[in-house]
Amino acid sequence: MDVDYAIVGGGPAGLAVAIEAALAGKTAVIVERCRGPVDKACGEGLMPPGVARLRALGVELPAWGTHPFSGIRYIDGDVIAEANFAEGPGLGVRRLALAEAMLARAAALGVTLYQGTEAMGWTEDTAGVTLETSRGPVRARWLVAADGLHSRVRKDAGIEATPLSGGGAHPGAGRRLGIRRHFTVAPWSEKVEVWWGDGVEAYVTPVGPERVGVAFLWTGGVWSGGRGNHEAFLQHFPALAARLGPAESTVRGAGPFGVRVARRTRGRVLLVGDAAGYLDALTGEGLSLAFESAEALVRATIAGAPERYEADWARITRRHLFLTRLLLQVARRPWLRRRLVRALRRFPSGFAVFLAMNTGYWSPWRAIPAAGAVGIGLLTG
Repeated sequence: MDVDYAIVGGGPAGLAVAIEAALAGKTAVIVERCRGPVDKACGEGLMPPGVARLRALGVELPAWGTHPFSGIRYIDGDVIAEANFAEGPGLGVRRLALAEAMLARAAALGVTLYQGTEAMGWTEDTAGVTLETSRGPVRARWLVAADGLHSRVRKDAGIEATPLSGGGAHPGAGRRLGIRRHFTVAPWSEKVEVWWGDGVEAYVTPVGPERVGVAFLWTGGVWSGGRGNHEAFLQHFPALAARLGPAESTVRGAGPFGVRVARRTRGRVLLVGDAAGYLDALTGEGLSLAFESAEALVRATIAGAPERYEADWARITRRHLFLTRLLLQVARRPWLRRRLVRALRRFPSGFAVFLAMNTGYWSPWRAIPAAGAVGIGLLTG
């Protein structure tokens, strides 16, 4: 089979590349070892840029697995700070609903789906790549690795990937991990809630008319109260536990997070999504960045200039990575975190600016006055 793109991995990042390619008049095959929509541990919050990108891709999400949210609410004990997104609402999306909708869109556009298929070795020459699969060989101009944090394609391409201790926050503190479960209950908030604890955070996302997802992120070796036990983590947040209905899904885990990847391209191999490098999930931008990177990848390869993708990826992720590193530093220092949440409560415009910077809606220069107000709040307690 001859195509423009052979994509290993049928998650949102790989599907986004395939849809972008099809919309540009190119052909693609997705090689995914699982059958049907792929579920994964995920906070399931889609920030406003991601919502807009899905709309541009023509992906229609089902009502049963979605719920809008207007912003973010931080809860640290009895201190609550919240702010809305400047550019419009985000969307809570059940991961299965997202995968189902993207699969349907890809199929409608003529993307070939090799589900239940193993990607094996591959060879490269000056004209393209031959990917061996359990269904037979696929010949493509470009090989796209969308196979996650521990990408086999990335490893086989000889691209160095370095684990980051503490999610890149500091050496020796252990790497960050995550788990997620869903509960049957009508969402009680129009915002994604982040419940802060010492060494662990709970992320509550509305993902349907009668469903919320609860994800926990923590640093291995720092918080010893759960070791990945969802119920034990819930006991650390009794006010949250009291709001929840019965569990309706099994617990899924992800991590360790924090992988620095040396480069996103090598010859005719390109990395996208988590395979391209990942820091942490605490700011919720993973899906939006994957969609934007998919667009950049297809644009660069159609121009025959994969090096442009490397530059575009750095531009797309630079601000997000800076803010994520900053927030990780705050998260590992309870006294500083409490001061920050109090300052954001006193200066909600500063919180709104942080959200707008994280999504790329505001430039850092525009944010200086509000950031200064939050800084004063930090100093004065």
